Amino acid sequence: MSSIEIVTKEDLLRFKHDLLAEIKTIIDAHQTSSVPQMLKSYEVKKRLNLSNGTLTKLRQNGTIPYTMVGDEPRYSEVDILQMLERNKPSKK
Repeated sequence: MSSIEIVTKEDLLRFKHDLLAEIKTIIDAHQTSSVPQMLKSYEVKKRLNLSNGTLTKLRQNGTIPYTMVGDEPRYSEVDILQMLERNKPSKK
């Protein structure tokens, strides 16, 4: 003997809301993960108002840490913030 189940519109709407809530939870967890945001050179130059030459010099002298991804340098947003904090002028 087979059992018949009827799915109502309300059942589908409840399923939709539950599914969307679960997807939002997954996305929120991913966005707050401990993986640092990696920035491209143009993003660092824009945020810090730097020229190409200045960014290259800061990278070469070790002021701004970076990682090569392929043939492009990438910068950790956390490292940039720490570098800014270290180099902040002291208040007198």
